[in-house]
Amino acid sequence: MTVHRQLNVEDWIGILRRRKWQLILPAVLCALVAFAASFAFPKRYTSHTRVLVEAPIVPDDIVKPVVSDDVNRRLASMQGEILSRTHLQGLIEENHLYQKDWDREPMEALVDRLQKSISVAPMAPTPGTLTDDVLGFNIDVTLDNAKTAQTICTQIASMFRNQNFQRREQQSEDTTQFLATQLDAAKQKLDDQDSKLAAFQNQYLGAQPGDEQTNLTMLAGLTQQLEAVTQSLNEAQANKAFADSMLTQQLGALKSSNGGDPQSLQKQMDDLEGQLLALRAIYTDKHPEVIKVKQEIADLQRKMQAPAAPQPKSASTDNLGADSPQIQQLRAQLNQAETTIAEKQKQQAQLQQQIRTIQGRIQLTPQVQEQYSKLTRDRQTALDFYNNLLKKRDDAQMATDLERRQESENFRVLDPPSLPEEPSFPNRQLFALGGLFAGLALGLGLVRLAEVRDKSLRQPRDVEMLLGVPTLAVISSRDPTVSRPAHLAPLFENSAPKTRSASV
Repeated sequence: MTVHRQLNVEDWIGILRRRKWQLILPAVLCALVAFAASFAFPKRYTSHTRVLVEAPIVPDDIVKPVVSDDVNRRLASMQGEILSRTHLQGLIEENHLYQKDWDREPMEALVDRLQKSISVAPMAPTPGTLTDDVLGFNIDVTLDNAKTAQTICTQIASMFRNQNFQRREQQSEDTTQFLATQLDAAKQKLDDQDSKLAAFQNQYLGAQPGDEQTNLTMLAGLTQQLEAVTQSLNEAQANKAFADSMLTQQLGALKSSNGGDPQSLQKQMDDLEGQLLALRAIYTDKHPEVIKVKQEIADLQRKMQAPAAPQPKSASTDNLGADSPQIQQLRAQLNQAETTIAEKQKQQAQLQQQIRTIQGRIQLTPQVQEQYSKLTRDRQTALDFYNNLLKKRDDAQMATDLERRQESENFRVLDPPSLPEEPSFPNRQLFALGGLFAGLALGLGLVRLAEVRDKSLRQPRDVEMLLGVPTLAVISSRDPTVSRPAHLAPLFENSAPKTRSASV
């Protein structure tokens, strides 16, 4: 056969007809060999279970979970911990796995063998969902005993559930404890700020920003009180001066009446005139005191102009020894005025001290306001931080309670670990199918090799290809009297070449 010619469908059909046994026999033999070889492998059974990741019973918007890590990361972490040497060695010893190999192989090799027999794969999300998060995972355990595979699968699923519960509960408790420690520190800081603010308020009592208007009102009232006290003091001082003048005048009049001394009368006149000037500075001329002093001055002037009458010496001495009622009244008025003056001076000093204190507070207000604003700002910051931590601590405590009651996100075994009835390996049908395909591939190779080595000429095209000239006629190997197929009729018709001669 010429290898340079393209094969059409008729050529392939012809090849299959000629070489069909070269395809069938290797395929059947390989399928039988593969099916028989499957009995040589030890049987292995696979127990399967499905674990579902359940959402919390209480919605997240009511109780925010403390453990918010990704399920994929948590599952990978738990898988690495559960399938570690420590846990798997415990399973091997507890279930007496590979007991016949305990003396021949080290424990690390047995653990590695069991680790390869366990498969943990996340469940694919349901098509059409809006999230790609893991909704669960599958656990497959493949061992040489069906019951043992189911037991190990059950224990692995239980490990995942317990590990998830313990880890979430521990993280919740650790978070709550951390927030409680931070809350104590925040409370201590808030107490310190409260103490500083209270000490500052006690130090600058009445000079704080909210007291400015009060201080101004108090200052206006104290100023009015000071003016009133000052006026009363001036009146008391005027009354004292008047009483003192009148007393001096009465004493001088008494002395002059007893002794008739003109100098004493003149001194009384001067005192009365000075008292009149003092009273006019305070009162008008129609005031009774002013009128009284004027009347006394007129009486004294008449007395100074009248001739003096001699009096016995004994009578004069007796009059000087006793005060008249008018003199006693003047002395009482003088004492009362002195007492009033002392009281008003004391009140005036107190009011002046209070005014100076309030004025000092008003002057300190800008500086105190700056310090007060800083203290209140620091206290408000500490209070906000404390309230925020308090809320977080309360949320963490509720989340921890949910974890303890297993009402938060947990793992639920959706399908209990199965007890396999048929071995998962070897799959004899799969072995036979694989042998069949291998035999077909081998048969095709043999057919290809046989066709390459076959040099037979079976078609007119093979002749044309080999000789490079067109075919004029084809001599059939059949009897001419025998009818020929219709599709071979053109081969027996004479066709003369138009350009050159042809040979058979």
